[in-house]
Amino acid sequence: MSEISNISTDEKSLPSQNNSVTNHTEIVVNSELTELSTDEWRDRIFLERQVEKAFYTAAKALKEIRDRRLYRSTHSTFENYCRSRFGFTHRHVNYLIAGSLVVDNLVGTNGSQILPTNERQVRPLVSLEPEQQRLAWQKAVEQGGGKIPSGRQVQDIVDKIRERTKVPNPYHVGEVCILLPKDNPELKGKSGCWGVVSHVGNYSCTVETWNAEYTVKIEHLKSLELLDEDCEFMQKLCLRLRRLHQIENRDSSVDWLCSGLAKQLKPYLSPLQSKLLDHIEQEYKLA
Repeated sequence: MSEISNISTDEKSLPSQNNSVTNHTEIVVNSELTELSTDEWRDRIFLERQVEKAFYTAAKALKEIRDRRLYRSTHSTFENYCRSRFGFTHRHVNYLIAGSLVVDNLVGTNGSQILPTNERQVRPLVSLEPEQQRLAWQKAVEQGGGKIPSGRQVQDIVDKIRERTKVPNPYHVGEVCILLPKDNPELKGKSGCWGVVSHVGNYSCTVETWNAEYTVKIEHLKSLELLDEDCEFMQKLCLRLRRLHQIENRDSSVDWLCSGLAKQLKPYLSPLQSKLLDHIEQEYKLA
């Protein structure tokens, strides 16, 4: 049953600021939401306003709100809370929190105390080990003439470190992998989709999915670790789905079936799935 939950009078008595939560009304659909104490409400409001100020304080505040579940009186999940309260996507919040952990690692490691001021500057460092993070940041600061480096400068340093470490590409042509969007906007909406590796480079792979082809860094892939015969089945399935996707003026149900199978990570089809796919292929004379 829907329930309208208004912000308590304790919140209304606090000084108003831009984007204040004063007189804020939320529609909550969860019968198990629990009320916050007066102190918890004040803590939540204080932390929310920190989110509105800056990258690092925002990230630390969001982490505390998440860890203490201070969203629980108005929202059933942290993801819904961030989207409703701040307009933040789940991915953006993850970037912020991960970036704040990098900043924590960098504090006190450079004499001038030059630290990141936005999340984009530290995003390339997240995938590195703590010691490498510090080294890469110091070099980026030096490259920037002792000033705060840009995200591009940091990325260049990280790329050079990876080249020196010569981490081998673990994938091979024909391997079936899951796409991991992370910070790649080209992969938006592809989380959980599988594809077949068609080309292997030093630090990237080209992957064919049911409706597109992507060249991505190796950190954007995760192998399904299938047996050779299972990989062969998925390769043939990918080819069948790609042929259907190439049909002009196809019915929308074709894409519905293909997109569903593109997220099935098992190397086989159920009897019904097999019948549906066979029927559609016959309908378009692809059998």
